[in-house]
Amino acid sequence: MFCNSLTEYSRYRTREVFIGDVPLGAGNPVRIQSMTTTDTMNTIATVEQSIRMIDAGCEYVRITAPSKLEAQNLQEIKNELKKRGYNVPLIADIHFTPNAAEIAARIVEKVRINPGNYADKKKFELKEYSDRDYQLELERIREKFHPLVKICKEYGTAMRIGTNHGSLSDRIMSRFGDNPAGMVESALEFVRFCEELDYRNIVLSMKSSNPQVMVQAYRLLILKMKESGMNYPLHLGVTEAGGGEDGRIKSALGIGALLEDGIGDTIRVSLTEDPEFELPVAAILRDRYKGRETHKHIPVLNSFTVDFLNYSRRDTGAVGNMGGHNLPVVVADFSGRNITSHALKDAGYSYNPEDDKWVISDTAADILFAGNQKINFPLPSGLKPLFFFEKWIADKEGYPLLNPSQFLKNSSTDGMIFVETGIDDLTYPFLEKLKTTGQCIIVLTTDNAHGFAEQRRAFIELMNEGIKHPVIIKRDYSGEKMNAGTDELTVYSATDTGGLFIDGFGDGIWITSANFEKEKDSKIYTKNLIRKKETRETLLNRISFGILQAARVRISRTEYIACPSCGRTLFDLQETTEKIRRRTEHLKGVKIAIMGCIVNGPGEMADADYGYVGSGVDKITLYRGKEIVRRNISSQNAVDLLIDLIKEDNNWNEPGN
Repeated sequence: MFCNSLTEYSRYRTREVFIGDVPLGAGNPVRIQSMTTTDTMNTIATVEQSIRMIDAGCEYVRITAPSKLEAQNLQEIKNELKKRGYNVPLIADIHFTPNAAEIAARIVEKVRINPGNYADKKKFELKEYSDRDYQLELERIREKFHPLVKICKEYGTAMRIGTNHGSLSDRIMSRFGDNPAGMVESALEFVRFCEELDYRNIVLSMKSSNPQVMVQAYRLLILKMKESGMNYPLHLGVTEAGGGEDGRIKSALGIGALLEDGIGDTIRVSLTEDPEFELPVAAILRDRYKGRETHKHIPVLNSFTVDFLNYSRRDTGAVGNMGGHNLPVVVADFSGRNITSHALKDAGYSYNPEDDKWVISDTAADILFAGNQKINFPLPSGLKPLFFFEKWIADKEGYPLLNPSQFLKNSSTDGMIFVETGIDDLTYPFLEKLKTTGQCIIVLTTDNAHGFAEQRRAFIELMNEGIKHPVIIKRDYSGEKMNAGTDELTVYSATDTGGLFIDGFGDGIWITSANFEKEKDSKIYTKNLIRKKETRETLLNRISFGILQAARVRISRTEYIACPSCGRTLFDLQETTEKIRRRTEHLKGVKIAIMGCIVNGPGEMADADYGYVGSGVDKITLYRGKEIVRRNISSQNAVDLLIDLIKEDNNWNEPGN
């Protein structure tokens, strides 16, 4: 098993690695970190940004060192930080340049290398390697890599071997594939090179812009390490998550799904924002597990057939537009407000009284929970009204929501029913009645502090019993602390529900919360995006669709794969990302990668449809997939040319159409 337990929370124990005076792994707390975005040669700017990061909670500061000059300047940065009273460990981020890594390893407390481009090749060329040819390539890489290992061992410098899904070498992809297996082997090859020299001050990471791939890769890595007697600490992160709410959702979905199983020793939330904004999000993720060990007992799993390394959606029968091959549905909870045609705009439906028509958005909810309220107007087509059972009995309109007792007592109801239940209700009589009830939707709830594991346990129980009813995952955050606005709500809900969706569980999502800061609008995510005042229903509907999008189980809008910027970036990444977003956010299903440089370019974009990549000062290179279409064009008209490219492929539609 990839974790200690699927039902009882406990940290997966790894070996201790010393990074300066802040040890990692073993029994140490989960550490949080971030990366500077300044020019590494600008010592003062880098130091001042580092201080802002440290003051925001950063325990390790990572700085890019793309060449020997930047690597040498790390000493000046370190000296200036110490002069100002800051002794946080520094990490040098290395790509392509072994000589820069060897310089940095003598200065900083840790170096990060990417095995996909450290002495390896990336030309997107697949070819057959004989065993002899493969071994010759390994010998070549070993020869280039061993000097760095010897320096790290001599100076007591730690090393992160950080695999990125999008930058696997041609050699790895040819033999193992563009998948988690390739990611894991890419790292373990370099680990074995380190162990040959008895060097074990190592941290590992398996990053991807796809949270599902990322989670599966870490799980596989743990299994492979166990087979080899390894237990290196794990650095968690979803790469190129983007910014704002989407970036938080995608990061929480991947990182949180692993933290729920006790996996992870340090985390970095990669947002296309100033790095100090990453730290509070990372802290929200980490701090939620303090005291988690005392959660309510969850029945132990004796058997299960779920493959946690390969995605497979739970087999369900279709009930209406739920389950089967239907996309997961979204429930809009309006039980606490007056329901009017105007109010439904917060669930994605806009009513035009002049022509008596509804305009339905791509993020329109599928089910409207009205509770005990009466709806006094015709609902738009496709929106199902759901009522408490007593209200439904009185009016016989819409669909009823029954509790377990009501479900067991009523011999039959007309048509489709919804039954709200938790794991404690899955008794023999309840399960037996489910088996004989046809048009039934299960609404799965939990009040357990370890609710993710409890709901997963309930899904497996249903599967073991052969029950194939569709299941809507419901989570209520009214009892959670929301002191910092909606970041907690976003992070918690993405972790709890998104983690289930990427494992194939769930046919719908229902998020409720009675307490969040409804009119919080002062927090700036990026230079151009300010959170707007909005209703609870608008927020919850948008988060729900965002979770389904990040889990890639229901695509409702454009997807942006945007790197968080660093000292290699040669243009304002935040401003450019928002500029592209404003002009393309209506392109449902199109994936656009916005990268600051070639390091986070065609390889890191992984599965994007289009790429906008910095290639020099004021220069942009455009990609279609991994193919270069326009090279070194001026940034002044690069966005227009990107849109022209999308139009050329017939993937463009005008906003509002």
